[in-house]
Amino acid sequence: MFPTLLPTYTRTDIAFVRGEGSWLFAEDGRRYLDFGAGIAVNAFGHANPKLVAALTEQAAKLWHTSNLYRVPGQEKLAQKLVAHSFADTVFFTNSGAEAVELAFKMARRHHFVNSHPERFQIISFEGAFHGRTLAGIAAGGNEKYLEGFGPKVQGFDQVPVGDLAALTRAIGPQTAALIIEPLQGESGVRSVPVEFLRQLRRICDQQGILLIFDEIQTGVGRTGKLFAYEWAGITPDIMAIAKAIGGGFPLGALLATAEAAKGMTPGTHGTTYGGNPLAMAVGNAAFDMVLSPGFLEHVGQTANYLSQQLGALVADHPAIFEGVRGQGLMLGLKMKIPNGDFIKAAREAGLIVLPAGDNVVRLLPPLTISESELREGIALMHQAAVALEPEKVMAK
Repeated sequence: MFPTLLPTYTRTDIAFVRGEGSWLFAEDGRRYLDFGAGIAVNAFGHANPKLVAALTEQAAKLWHTSNLYRVPGQEKLAQKLVAHSFADTVFFTNSGAEAVELAFKMARRHHFVNSHPERFQIISFEGAFHGRTLAGIAAGGNEKYLEGFGPKVQGFDQVPVGDLAALTRAIGPQTAALIIEPLQGESGVRSVPVEFLRQLRRICDQQGILLIFDEIQTGVGRTGKLFAYEWAGITPDIMAIAKAIGGGFPLGALLATAEAAKGMTPGTHGTTYGGNPLAMAVGNAAFDMVLSPGFLEHVGQTANYLSQQLGALVADHPAIFEGVRGQGLMLGLKMKIPNGDFIKAAREAGLIVLPAGDNVVRLLPPLTISESELREGIALMHQAAVALEPEKVMAK
């Protein structure tokens, strides 16, 4: 019999029934320290009291009206995002993939209204992940995700990160925009050099190309700044965010300058659920927490501590780990053994960590995690590594 749930995931046989802060509780009552945060989504921990209160209060009033009418929560959150970013305007979505789709449409429409309809090509970078829609997988260029879905959507090309010569060759009169993650997550927590990001900005300015940042995973505090583009001292023209902005409630957004967005007039884009009152109540509460005094400082301090402790972990278990990579509370352990083996051992020890490409174990703890919880997580990783040491495995 075909599964009642479409079998597109290889799911771990654990069902979590409750969360509290940095902890998850399974059906059998076992407690796990969560260093995955629902893939960087639960940035404020599980069942955060401020988010619960905001959602509960709004749920008792109004859930949905559609975007045929003003939604005051959208206006409030858009004003905050504009005030604390490069952007002049915001569109709310239900997910990061939807935000990326709008980014592509906006870039092409921008050139169309500027009398250059031939400029439709989007250039992305190898190792990118921009979602699972047809355009998203075309932009990502990963053959594994493209296989079996017919011809690749036209207008998307990839070049290696850091290869300016390849980028120069790819840019032509048809090029509309470049899209890049300032820190690649899915492909193995790969850092993009700051100077390369600055060079992209210069190239876009010189050639009239739009620069799109995909900050779905890096944005809203994950790297220690509100947005990762701040580390490079530049700004994009368009930026997609999601994950942390909803703190676990489905919410994404596209931010843009007025110039980039000027082609998006009534009827050019829409969404039924995007920016609904429930999402806006949670999004406003989540963003207020990130903006609160000391929040980003806490992220920076805990990130530095975690990075130092991971360095010691790698040094203590040279047969298991190759190195540490990443930024802020978006870190990766490059493995010498299959990353799935370590993820399983960590889970058996009571710690949730995530897979990534390039045989990397990804660590994305809540931004609210305490130093004592980080110490406990490091201890559990040591425990998992010891269980996987070659002499231990051979003894079994």
